[in-house]
Amino acid sequence: MGTIGVLIFFAVIGAVICAKARSAGGAVAFAAIAVVLFVATPAGAGLPGMLLDFVSSVSQASQPLTGESEAVG
Repeated sequence: MGTIGVLIFFAVIGAVICAKARSAGGAVAFAAIAVVLFVATPAGAGLPGMLLDFVSSVSQASQPLTGESEAVG
């Protein structure tokens, strides 16, 4: 478990270095690697499900309500 933590740390540091050097592509690549490594750990295993629930909640909240009473005018 310690090895993957070190890899995540270096991926985050790589993303920060690329961002400071204004290399957007490199920063995105390092950040994506860090997220993939984090999801592979037991601590991050619930992240995809949590994001799915969040997107589902936002989708439900953005749908128009049905059965509203019509405005009198």
